[in-house]
Amino acid sequence: MDITKDIRPLTEFKRETSRFVARLKETGRPSVLTVNGKPSVVVMDAAAWQDMQDQIDYAQTVAGIRKGLDQARAGEGVEASAFFDDLSAS
Repeated sequence: MDITKDIRPLTEFKRETSRFVARLKETGRPSVLTVNGKPSVVVMDAAAWQDMQDQIDYAQTVAGIRKGLDQARAGEGVEASAFFDDLSAS
């Protein structure tokens, strides 16, 4: 984010929506829109948003795998065969 370009008043966004949308698509950077000088909303290109969501999903997946590996190394949990035996007995 470039704070000199990416923080703008909401009224400017309303007046120049087409220009803002073109810049969002071109740069892929979000814009912070202010109301009375205070941050109010963030707008961004849909493709950039999806890319960010994909990165978050990946990071959460990696964190979950790491947690599981750490738990296995610490001897926590149960063997898969025991888990499935218990599951089928229920």
